[in-house]
Formats: sequence, structure tokens, C-alpha cells
Amino acid sequence: MKLAPNIPIDLESLVAVFADRIKLGVPLARYTSARVGGPADLFITIESVEALVEVVSRLWEMDAPFVLLGGGSNVLVSDAGVRGVVVHNRARQVRFNLKSDPPTVWAASGANFGVIARQAAERGLAGLEWAAGIPGTVGGAVVGNAGAHGGDMAGNLVLAEILHREAMGVHAKNGSQPKMKIHRGSWPVERWDYTYRSSIVKRDQGIRSSGRSATSTSPYTGLQTVVLAAVLRLAQSTSQAVQSRMDEFVAYRHRTQPPGASMGSMFKNPPGDFAGRLIEAAGLKGTRIGHAGISPLHANFFINYGNATAGDIWGLIQQARRTVAAKFGVILELEIELIGNWDIDKGL
Repeated sequence: MKLAPNIPIDLESLVAVFADRIKLGVPLARYTSARVGGPADLFITIESVEALVEVVSRLWEMDAPFVLLGGGSNVLVSDAGVRGVVVHNRARQVRFNLKSDPPTVWAASGANFGVIARQAAERGLAGLEWAAGIPGTVGGAVVGNAGAHGGDMAGNLVLAEILHREAMGVHAKNGSQPKMKIHRGSWPVERWDYTYRSSIVKRDQGIRSSGRSATSTSPYTGLQTVVLAAVLRLAQSTSQAVQSRMDEFVAYRHRTQPPGASMGSMFKNPPGDFAGRLIEAAGLKGTRIGHAGISPLHANFFINYGNATAGDIWGLIQQARRTVAAKFGVILELEIELIGNWDIDKGL
């Protein structure tokens, strides 16, 4: 039994492998911070690193396309949903090592980054104050080099535990696929080759952050490296000092960033400027399409005011990019990721 045309998944085989862990047609809006997105053909929730290893390895062995979804921030899921499998990562285990020098924290990739920052503060451990208001997960922060207030993942990461798939040999002349090898290992921070809001994994996986090329499938379909956990560097301090600094960052965030359902920062800041400033200078603050709007508080935040669709938000994205390009000659590059079927023109 095939799930859908052009999707090479044998539903019976998947059900046989994952049994009652797999669900069909799960709406994804409830799993995203923007509260938009169509259904996943198949949906599997994992609760531990070992379960993540098992599920991803089996999907790779079956050559089944899948999307890995964490906290659902920094992503825009298509109204058409996601073809294939969505793996919902709820591996949230966290362990602090106060005896190491410097102290560290090990966190599973599905753990909430902001929660870890607050747990560190309670223990008098500094270094993650900048992450206090970040809603995403550790895995997403590692791949995307999340950052705020002058700090970023590149400055804290010691190493990341990963699951990696690579081809053995070359494609055969008869068109058959090369054999794939799956291995588990650790990458030190240097291996990630971090740049502003990016890493070697994000670049190698061809995630279309610019929004300029059309694609009919998720950019995550070709996922070859999955973050399992991360070890982050901390520093000894006092809970009072760490909490005070964290409170300053959180208060600033509340003053400058809007509440409500959004994906976080929509665009990367171009060199020497700010995306929000450009969008505001283009006269687009408060602009709405359907139930989606560009925040009147901070123009780099697009808000779902109730019943917005991904199409509404995409329309605002296109309007902002075209207007800023026409007025200032700057092509805004998406910081969010597009997930699902996007059968629409993504060019300017």
C-alpha cells in the first residue's frame, strides 16, 4: 500500500516497524509556535536519545523521507502539510556536570534551550544568559547557531553527539543507489564551521533559507546528519548574578519583541544593518494579509492574530522582500526554515 503518489513509502511496512507509535494525518499547527501548518502524513513522537537513534536509523534504512521537528519555532510549515514522516523530538533529558572544569551541561536535542538557561542560573552557572528567552530546542540551536545579546551556540558548544548517514562508494552504472552507512559519533565545535545563524550541517543539507528557489518537498527530506545531544560550556558564578543578567535580557526582549504566535525573527540581519529597521523604513509595520501581520512593535516579527494560514505569512514575506529590495537594494534572507510542500513561486 502506497501512502501517496510520488512518495516512496510503504505504509504497511512503516506500521509493522513502528506499530502504535505511528499516527496518520496529524495536524502540525499545534506543534509550531506560529500555530500554522497542514497535516503530516505520518507522525512519530520520541522521548529519548536512544529512541531518536532507533527511529531515524530505521527510516534511513527504509529510505523514507522525514522531517525532524523540535519545539516548532523558527519554522513555517506549509498549509499543504508534510509528505512523508514527521519525527517529533521530545528527548528532553538534561545533566549538569558541576565537577568538570569548566562546568558543563549535557542536553538531549529535544530539550528547550531557554529552560536549560534557567536551570543553569538556579545552579549559579553562567554562560547561557543570552538564551533565556529562546523558545527553540538544543538540536535546532546547534544546527542554526542560535544567538542573542552577543552570545551564540558557537561560543558555548563543546561538542555535539550526532547520528550521520553517508554513502559507501559511488552510484552504480545501472542507476542503483550506493549503500549507506549509519554511524554515531561526536563533533567538536570546530567541526561545525559556524557562521552567522548557520553551520556546515545547515549548509550541506541544502536548507533553502533564502526562499528564492521553489521546492515541492521539505528541505529536510535529504537529512543526513541528526543532532542527538550537546555538551555546552558554562562558568562558575552565583545564582543571583546570573539571574540578574538574565532578567535584564528578558526585560529587554519583552520591551522590543511582540507577544503572540510567531516564528521568532523572520529574516537574518544583513551585514551592517537590521532586517527590522529595513522593513520599518519601507513602511510595512502593521501590514496585514488575512489574519497574519507584520508586528507594529518589531517589523522582523510576523504574527498570527488568530486564524492565519502559512499562505498569509508567505504573502507577507514576499511583500517585505520585494519592497525592501526595490527601495534599498537589499535581498532579505530568511532566518526561518520552510517545511512541507511549497508549490508556489519563491522568487522575487
